[in-house]
Amino acid sequence: MNGYEQSKQRLAKQIRAQGSGVRLDKRTSNLFRDRQPGPQSRLDVSAFNHVLEVNADQDWVEVEGMTPYQDLVDATLASGVMPAVVPQLKSITIGGAVAGIGIESTSFRHGLVHDNILEMEVVTGDGDIVTCTPENEHRDLFFGFPNSYGTLGYVLKLKARTIPLKRFVKLEHLRYQDPRAYFDDLNLWTEKPIDFLDGTAFSPAELYLSVGTLVDEAPFTSDYTFENIYYRSIRDKRADYLTAYDYIWRWDTDWFWCSKNVFAQQPLVRRIYGRNRLNSIFYTKLMRWNAKFGVTRIARRLAGTHAETVIQDVDIPIHRAAEFLEFFDREIGIRPVWICPFRASHRNWDFPLYTMKPGTVYVNFGFWDVVRSRDKRPPGFFNRKVEEKVEQLGGVKSLYSDSYYTRDKFWQLYNQPVYDALKTRYDGSGRFKDLYQKCVQRQ
Repeated sequence: MNGYEQSKQRLAKQIRAQGSGVRLDKRTSNLFRDRQPGPQSRLDVSAFNHVLEVNADQDWVEVEGMTPYQDLVDATLASGVMPAVVPQLKSITIGGAVAGIGIESTSFRHGLVHDNILEMEVVTGDGDIVTCTPENEHRDLFFGFPNSYGTLGYVLKLKARTIPLKRFVKLEHLRYQDPRAYFDDLNLWTEKPIDFLDGTAFSPAELYLSVGTLVDEAPFTSDYTFENIYYRSIRDKRADYLTAYDYIWRWDTDWFWCSKNVFAQQPLVRRIYGRNRLNSIFYTKLMRWNAKFGVTRIARRLAGTHAETVIQDVDIPIHRAAEFLEFFDREIGIRPVWICPFRASHRNWDFPLYTMKPGTVYVNFGFWDVVRSRDKRPPGFFNRKVEEKVEQLGGVKSLYSDSYYTRDKFWQLYNQPVYDALKTRYDGSGRFKDLYQKCVQRQ
């Protein structure tokens, strides 16, 4: 804790000495927005990456904001608990998951990552360090921080809820052929006494619910950390067992299914990479390298094809979910699609930059691929279609990837009056970009 106190004071002093254009200097990033380089000041926050205390008796963990979930899970599992919501990739930091939107298969019961935060210590754009709770004088920042993406400040330390864990997870993969029946049943499953719930859509007539239950014993366990691939097992196995650790990271080995883009699903290439490189951290490095040198752009140009990256997570009220999936199959056509139900876990909490209707079940659709064609389209053609449909259906789109909203439309959707008040109070000097500049503009 003494080291933490010294580090936070140094950081606050560094921020006060900066002008505008300040951003984090991070080794990893799970943001997928291509931006033109420009002048900027970087903050070194690498020191804020420690788990400070796990209190399994009182169901909380105290942790620094730049701690990756891989380290956080290791620390909590040693005490027989896990964070209430663990996003799918090991490299995601808990502070990033609060400032953005973090979700996983416990979210049908426990909500999003920010629904499970008890208090936060935040360094603001003005260089102040404030403690935020749902009740204190900085409750506006506590509730306004989710979906602010580092434009108001950065989490240095927080306290988050944990939940008890058992050694194994029993999985059942249930197949459906009708999307409407699928989402009707998904809604029913959110009320049942289970521990984990998500789904995968391989085609309009091949959809699966994956139902997980914590158990003390398992007749066998499957290993999806090297030669076997988890998402393929969903089609092949009605029942399966994983250790709790392997279940938490079941998607990380193959970045869901996106490892196909670096040929990691080919058996020979997989062996060449080796077990230690089959993870989201390695794939992200390859992706950044490709973005820098443009290998796939050159290949497409030689082949005479055009492509648009469509990497998005969108949240749709469950009664409109089948309608969204039908639109998506018809207009976008990416498969597989990840499906994860959630509801806000606190009916009396309102996060104004990412508002959910209390008590309503939402469905998160995650799709991360490229739409290719021989026809040249305007920039953002397919992403704009998604944005328009999400708004039409009363949903919300996460902002970790490319967005194409006009300024007026963006602020209509993401609550400009509340954001402006927060910006004035906590970053009145404008050291950080505002939310539109950071999440939409390309500079």
